[in-house]
Amino acid sequence: GERTLLAITKGFADQLRIAYQTRPDIFAMKIELPEMLYERVLEIDERMSAQGEVLTRLDEQATRAGLQAAYDAGYRVVAIVLLHGYRYTQHEAQVAKIARDIGFTQVSASHEVSPLMKMVSRGDTTVVDAYLSPILRRYVNQVAGELGDVRLYFMQSNGGLADAHRFQGKDSILSGPAGGVVGAVETARSAGFERIIGFDMGGTSTDVSHYNGSFERAFETLVAGVRMRAPMMQIHTVAAGGGSILFFDGTKYRVGPESAGANPGPAAYRRGGPLTVTDCNVMLGKLVPEFFPAVFGPNADQKIDAEIVKRKFAELAQRIEQETGDRRTPEQVAAGFLKIAVENMANAIKEISIQRGYDVTEYVLNCFGGAGGQHACLVADALGMTKVFLHPLAGVLSAYGMGLADLRAIRERAVEAKLTPQVIPEIEKLLKTLGEEGRAEMLAQGIAPRAIEILHKAHVRYDGTDAPMVVEFGSYDTIVANFETAHRQRYGFIVAGKALIVEAASVEIVGKTEQVRDPMLPARANGEAKLQRHGKVYSDAAWHDAPIYRREDLLAGDAIDGPAVIIESIATVMIEPGWRAQMTDRAHLVLTRVVPLVRQHAVGTEADPVMLEIFNNRFMSIAEQMGSVLENTSYSVNIKERLDFSCAIFTIQGELIANAPHMPVHLGSMGESVETVIRERGNEMKPGDVFVLNAPYNGGTHLPDVTVITPVYNEDGSELLFFVCSRGHHADIGGLTPGSMPADSKTVEDEGVLIDNFTIVDGGKFREAETRALLQSGKYPARNPEQNMADLRAQIAANEKGLSELRVMVSEFGLDVVRAYMKHVQDNAEEQVRRVIGRLKDGRYTLEMDNGAKIKVAVTIDRATRSAKVDFTGTSAQLPDNFNAPSAVCRAATLYVFRTLVREAIPMNAGCLKPIELIIPTGSMLRPVYPAAVVAGNVETSMCITECLYGALG
Repeated sequence: GERTLLAITKGFADQLRIAYQTRPDIFAMKIELPEMLYERVLEIDERMSAQGEVLTRLDEQATRAGLQAAYDAGYRVVAIVLLHGYRYTQHEAQVAKIARDIGFTQVSASHEVSPLMKMVSRGDTTVVDAYLSPILRRYVNQVAGELGDVRLYFMQSNGGLADAHRFQGKDSILSGPAGGVVGAVETARSAGFERIIGFDMGGTSTDVSHYNGSFERAFETLVAGVRMRAPMMQIHTVAAGGGSILFFDGTKYRVGPESAGANPGPAAYRRGGPLTVTDCNVMLGKLVPEFFPAVFGPNADQKIDAEIVKRKFAELAQRIEQETGDRRTPEQVAAGFLKIAVENMANAIKEISIQRGYDVTEYVLNCFGGAGGQHACLVADALGMTKVFLHPLAGVLSAYGMGLADLRAIRERAVEAKLTPQVIPEIEKLLKTLGEEGRAEMLAQGIAPRAIEILHKAHVRYDGTDAPMVVEFGSYDTIVANFETAHRQRYGFIVAGKALIVEAASVEIVGKTEQVRDPMLPARANGEAKLQRHGKVYSDAAWHDAPIYRREDLLAGDAIDGPAVIIESIATVMIEPGWRAQMTDRAHLVLTRVVPLVRQHAVGTEADPVMLEIFNNRFMSIAEQMGSVLENTSYSVNIKERLDFSCAIFTIQGELIANAPHMPVHLGSMGESVETVIRERGNEMKPGDVFVLNAPYNGGTHLPDVTVITPVYNEDGSELLFFVCSRGHHADIGGLTPGSMPADSKTVEDEGVLIDNFTIVDGGKFREAETRALLQSGKYPARNPEQNMADLRAQIAANEKGLSELRVMVSEFGLDVVRAYMKHVQDNAEEQVRRVIGRLKDGRYTLEMDNGAKIKVAVTIDRATRSAKVDFTGTSAQLPDNFNAPSAVCRAATLYVFRTLVREAIPMNAGCLKPIELIIPTGSMLRPVYPAAVVAGNVETSMCITECLYGALG
C-alpha cells in the first residue's frame, strides 16, 4: 500500500492501535501486535457529541497547516476518521476538502467509506481503503489500458462484481475466496441444489461456507489483525490442506497447522518435503502417480514419487511402534492421519452450520479446490451428509465463479433508533434514497433497468447488546418476526419484551448478468464407461480393488459404485465404499451414499493415538463453540469485545478435561467451583439445573468473574455424565466503585454482591425474580442488573451448547468410550508436561513489586520422576490484607507457563499439574488472610507470579 496519513480527532491518536484489547492467542509467549497501515497521525482539533452538538469547532487553520506539513513530507494519501463522523459528517467533509485543495490524491473519509458506528472498525476500514486504493487504481488502469475498449469488472469481497473504476481497496480483501462461494452457489443451483455447504480445499488451507437461499455476509471481519466494517462473504478458513504436515509427538498423531507449502511441498513432490495429507492419499492409493503431469522434482520433469512416500510411512510406523508399542502398518498410519485431517475439516464446517442452527444432513456438500474431491465422501460422512456435488471445473471454481457473478453494490447507513412502527417510514425513506443511488450506479455500468434488483435489509439487535442480525426489511411486525426467527435459530432463544434497535439499514443492488448453462452431455447409447485400469485403495481399514476412470470418458447416466477413482485434468475424485457417483446430462458428478452409514463407532476404551487426537480436538471444539455462543449472545463490552471469558468441560468429579484457549486465571481455579457444587448439592442436583457462583472461598477469583455451572445428564435424566462451565468477567457486580474492583476494599462486600452456589435455573425454569433480588442485595448492589441478567443468560446459552454437543458425542461413541478418552486426554497432557520438565533446569527468581513486596520462587527438577517442585517460600508477607492472593492464582500461572511450553497438550487441564508440586507458604501474600474477592484475581499479582515463574525457568 501507499504511505498513509491518519487524520483523527484530537486525543484519539492511539485509538486504532489500542483497538479492543482482544487477545487472539492467549498463550503466545511473544505478543506481536499487527503493524499499523498508517505511518503518521495528525490530530484534528474538533469534537462532536454523540447527539451532533459541536463541542469544539474545527480549527481549520491548524488542520490546513498539519495536512500541508504531511504533504510536504511526501504523503499523498489520507484517511479521515473523526469521532461520531459516521453520522455527523460536516467536520470530516471540511477536512476532506482541505486535503483535496492541498493536493492529496487519495482522500478516504469514514462517512463515505464505512458510514457505521464503532470508531475502531470504521477507522480500520477507512485506513485500509486509503492504503490500498491507489495501488489498485494503478493496477486497474494498467489492465484496462492493455485490454482497450472493453468493459472490465473486478470481484469484490461481498461476492459481486464492480466496474473497474468503482473498485475500492476496502472491497478487495477477500475477493478470491468470494469467487469460490459464488461459483459453488451458481454451479450447484444449475444442478437443482439450493442449500449447500461450500468446501474448498487447497494446498495450505480449507475454506468452508454456508448457503441457504441467500449469500451470508459478515459486516465486521478481522483480517490480519485489522477489524473491517465492510460486507464480506462469510467464509471460515482452517489450516488444513493437502500440504498440511503430519506429526507424531510421542503419544498421538497431529495434522498441521504447519504446511509444506508449494516448495518443498509434500514428500511425493521429490523436493525433500515432509509427509503431508497429500502423501496420505498417495500411500492409500487415492492419488495415482501415473496420471499426474511430469512437473515435479528438481528439474520439474518427473511424476510424483510413491516410493519415497511408502518408505517414509514405513519409517514412521516403525518409530511409533518403538516409542509406544502400538504396531500399525504404514497404510494404517496414513489412514489415521487422514482421519484426523477429515475431522478437523468437519469441525470447521460445524462452526458455520450446526453451531448456527442449520441441519447439514439436509444440505449438499459442494466440493472444489485441488484437494476437495479426494476427501469429499469422508468429510460428508463425518457430518452425516449423504450427497456431494462436483462440477467439472471444481479444481478452479474460485476463478470460474467470478465469471458467474452478478454486479453488486451494497449501501449502508447508520440508523441507531429503537424499532417502533413510527420509525418504519423514516427507514423506508432512507432505503429509497440508497436504492436510487445504487440503481443510478448500475445504469452507469451498462445494466438494463429490468435486470436490476434492489434488496432492502435492516441490521437489528436487542437493546444493550452488540451483535446485530441482518434481516429482510418490511413492516414492523415483519421485521420483529424475521429477527426472532433468525435469533432463535442462531442462539436457541429470544428475549420476550426486550426492545429492539435498528443499528443500520442497507440496500443490496444486484445487476443481473447473463446466466451461463453448462453444455449438455450425451447419454451412453450402449456399453460401459471406458476403464483406464484397476488399482488398489485402502479404505475402511482394508485394501480394495478399485477401478480407475477418466472423467472425460464418462457420459450422462453413467453410475460408478465405490470404491473407485475418477481422474480429472485438474483434480482427483475418490469414491469411497458405500457411495455411488452418477454423471448428469450437464456433466455434473453427483455422489450419493447408497449404503447407510453406521454412526456408532466401536473404537474401544484403550488409548489409541489416532482417536486420542480426534477426541482432543472434539473436546476443544465443544469448548470453542461454547465460547462462540457466549461472545455472540453476551451484553457487556468485557465479554463481547474484550473476550474476558472462559468455557470448559469437567468430569463428574470436577476435573478439568478441556477448555478453549481462554483466560488462564479463570481456568486455574474453575474446577474448585465445580467441586463446590458437587460437594454442597450432592444428590439434590437434577436435569435442567444451573448453578452460579463468584465466591473466592469456592474457586472464584474476584467477584466480577461469575461462573455458571451446568450438570450434563443423559437423555432420560437418570445419570449425571459431565459438567460444562462458563466464567465471564461482568462489567459490574456492585461494590464501592463501578467495575467492582476497588483498590481500597477491606471486606468482600466492598467489592460487590457475593454469589455462592446459587440455583439460577431450577429444573429448566429460569429464576428471574430471585436472581434480580440477589443482584440488588447486599451493602453495595449491582448498578446495572439488566446487563448482568443478559450476560448470565448468555452464559447459560453457552453451557446449553456444550451440553447438546456432549450428548451428540455420547450417542456417537458411547459413554464408556467418551469417559475413557477424557482420562486419556488428561494422561496425555500430564505426559507432555513431564517430557518438558525432563529437559528443564533448576532455577530461582525474585521479583520486586512496586510496593516493595517480593515474590520469590524456586523451581527444582527431579529428572528421575520427570516432576517439578515449585516453591514460593520467602515471598514477602509485608502487605495489607486485601493484597493477598489464594493459591488458585499460582495454579493458574503455573498452568499458563507450562501450557506455553507444551503447545501440543491442547487442553490446559488438571492433568498438566500432576507432575508439579506447589509449595505456597502460609501467611505469605499468596495465601488469603481472609477470603476477600478483590485479591484472588489481582492482575498485578497474577502477572507477577507468571513473570517470576518465567524468570525461574530461564
